[in-house]
Amino acid sequence: MALASYEELRKVDVTPYTEERDKAKYLNWAKCIDLLHEYGAEQVYFIPMTNEKGSSLFMSEVTFETGNEKNKRTNRCYETRIEIHIDDKVYYMQSPVMNGANPVQDNSMTQQRVWNSMCRSFVKGVAIYTGLGFNLWLKNEEDDSKNTVEDDLSKHDIFKIKERCQILYTQKMKEGLGTKDIADKLHKSEDEVRALFSYFDTLSNFERDLANIDTKSK
Repeated sequence: MALASYEELRKVDVTPYTEERDKAKYLNWAKCIDLLHEYGAEQVYFIPMTNEKGSSLFMSEVTFETGNEKNKRTNRCYETRIEIHIDDKVYYMQSPVMNGANPVQDNSMTQQRVWNSMCRSFVKGVAIYTGLGFNLWLKNEEDDSKNTVEDDLSKHDIFKIKERCQILYTQKMKEGLGTKDIADKLHKSEDEVRALFSYFDTLSNFERDLANIDTKSK
């Protein structure tokens, strides 16, 4: 028995199995595995990837400061990476370590938050690559947009935009388009499309480096 198609899995209503956190609904990782088995998967699991030091927590080497003069905090970008195994297929996901809707800061990092990041990454990866729960993530994104009252630039995340583009890109591939087909319809080359995705990382690094400019030494 093979896993159901992307189109069939996307139609599965996962909302009865969701939990609400931070005003958004999320599917538990264990229930996600259970549903994949129910719809034909024989083997489902994910494995934390580790860095060169053997840690499952990936972090930027450059730190940055937040807060005011009296309450400064040193932070850095933290992420986790996982391998998702579904039968004979292997997928990869990388996600930020979050504290609710905000990135985790140095003084509040815990093993539980690292684990939560990997679990969230697994469920989101399943949604992107198989379609199961995709509509739930889509609704969360739409609700986030509708509920934005104040345009707080400090809470904007460029990787959210990258993630939305990746979801759309994957969806087009699931609908039968190849990478060249997508590039052609965008009136670009495949290299140009890959370059556009890399710009998100470039802009993030630029923002980080800009914030770290030492104005005291000229």
